[in-house]
Amino acid sequence: MLLFLARWLRIIAGWIDLLLFTLLMLALALLPRILLQKFYPPLFHAWCRVFVRAVNVDLRLHQKNALRLPQQYILIANHPSAFEDVGVPALFPVTSLAKIEVRDWWFVGRIAAACGTLFVQRESADSRKAALQSIIDALQQGKSIALYPEGGCKGRRLFTLFRYGAFEASLATGIPILPLFIHYEAQEEFEWRDPQTLLHKLWHFVTARNNRANYYVFDAIDPHQFADKDSYSQHVYRLYLGWQKQYLE
Repeated sequence: MLLFLARWLRIIAGWIDLLLFTLLMLALALLPRILLQKFYPPLFHAWCRVFVRAVNVDLRLHQKNALRLPQQYILIANHPSAFEDVGVPALFPVTSLAKIEVRDWWFVGRIAAACGTLFVQRESADSRKAALQSIIDALQQGKSIALYPEGGCKGRRLFTLFRYGAFEASLATGIPILPLFIHYEAQEEFEWRDPQTLLHKLWHFVTARNNRANYYVFDAIDPHQFADKDSYSQHVYRLYLGWQKQYLE
């Protein structure tokens, strides 16, 4: 009983911290974008870490890489849950690519837009083309980018293919891809399935029977090893199939 009460007191305290931090972030988001460029992204990463604590997720980074991580990279990951939207930037100083619908998510959308998140309408070829150019532009400005090559939340197992965007941007800029494999031990609670809402998932995170989230980072992949986007994406997809077999099967 005491452990139960302590757990919920910790969660309530976490939500109070998140509420206060969110109010600050929303107030700052009203400033002109040019004033936010330097200080808002680091605050956003700190806000994500507070969010992780508020939803009671035990986020663990497993450094499977043998070499040092590059200073700049295109981080890719499988995408079983909505939690990655805060879990990845809680651990890595990245600018994320998100679906256009995120922009309309209550307070989250305004904060995401203010920190420089890139948005794409997945069903639109023109929007995907524009998003690719935005990714290349951001990389040329020295930013690291995070995106999900499955093209959205496809379930607890990998989708049948990876979209080309990350690989095209890597080949165009010479920036390596940093692969991250995500494993939620309580897969059913974390997996985002239709018609669940964001509120549903927040409650599932808070009440998960096993709140461990394992994020495995591996060595960066040099684009100069590959002649085209097909061979590049197929190679990386095979790596993910191997990690899926290792950690999920």
